[in-house]
Formats: sequence, C-alpha cells, structure tokens
Amino acid sequence: MSKRALLELAPTSFDERVAREVARRVTPRFERAMGVVTWLADEKVVLGASLVGWAYCRLVRPRPQAIRAADHVVVCAAAAGMLPHLFKWLVDRERPNRKSFIGWLHGVPRQGKPYDSFPSGHAIHLAAAAAALWRLGPRRLRSCLWPAAASLSLTRVLLLAHYPSDVGAGLAMGVGLEAVMARLLPKPDRQEPERAAGGTVTGVS
Repeated sequence: MSKRALLELAPTSFDERVAREVARRVTPRFERAMGVVTWLADEKVVLGASLVGWAYCRLVRPRPQAIRAADHVVVCAAAAGMLPHLFKWLVDRERPNRKSFIGWLHGVPRQGKPYDSFPSGHAIHLAAAAAALWRLGPRRLRSCLWPAAASLSLTRVLLLAHYPSDVGAGLAMGVGLEAVMARLLPKPDRQEPERAAGGTVTGVS
C-alpha cells in the first residue's frame, strides 16, 4: 500500500529496463561493495564533511574568501538535507528494490522506505555540494567534482534504491538549490582600501 502522498509517479520504460538489467547482473559481493561506497554520499556524511571544512576555514586558515566558500557549502548541505523530505512527502514512487525478486536473489538490499524513490536524496546532496565547491572552492578540485558526484550517485541505481530518473532529478535539484542559495546568501564585503601611514586612504582613484 502506498504512503499518503499527493502524487504517484510511475517509472519510465527506460527506468524499468535499467532496473531489470541491474537485477540480473549484480552479485551479493558487488552489492555489499556498493553499499560501502554509497555511504560516502549519505546526508550525514556530506553535512559532516562540510562542517569539518567550515571549522578548518574558520579556525585554522581564516581567509575571507575561504570562509565565504565554507559558509556557502554548509548552507547548501543543510538545505539539501531538507529538500528530499519535502518531495518524498509529495510524491510516491516505489523503489525498484521492492519490485525485483531476481534482485533480492542476487543480493540487492531493501534499503529505504518503500515509496520514497523520488528523488534521490544522495544525488541532491552531492550535486549541491559539488556546485558550491565548483563556484567557490579551489580550482584544483574542479576537474574531479562532477565525475565524483555522478559516480557516487550512480551507486544508488546499482543498489536498486533509485531509478535513473530519480538520480537525474536529484542532481538537477541539487544544482538548482545551490544556484538559489548563491543568490540569497550575502555577497562578501569589498576589501578595505589600504591606509597610508598618515591615515589617508591610498589606492583609490
């Protein structure tokens, strides 16, 4: 029996084909490995990592640009933790791991509440964090941000916890959420002009 949501969302034909192929090809050993990997995208892990980064930027290397980036990432991670619950309350979609007998035989775990497939909360958290770090984080991280976010999100499909469209929607929501937060959060103050020894302001045209 479905939980009491306002909308019931059926999977697409592509979703169902992917779920069937995953169910046929996975093994218990593979699923256990994916269960460990997908833990890295858990809401608590993403938020915890963002808080560790925030503390480091505030207490160890307190530079204005780094502090702003850390504040932004934490706010995005916290908001991303709330958004999936709203959509799961509004939308019913049965998880593929509840519909596949073959998957159970091949070691697919029955993770999550049965009708909370849409959207993928893991994908929302990862996309919001990746978008925030892409916008404000170190440039050297940019090349690996989205491949890492996409790979970790894919584990949810391989575990049959979500359909591909759940993950795609989650990634899009995370990016959109970060863009909204970027507009709402205060912009950093301009650097104060340097003052000469006599108290006059220099460097101002």
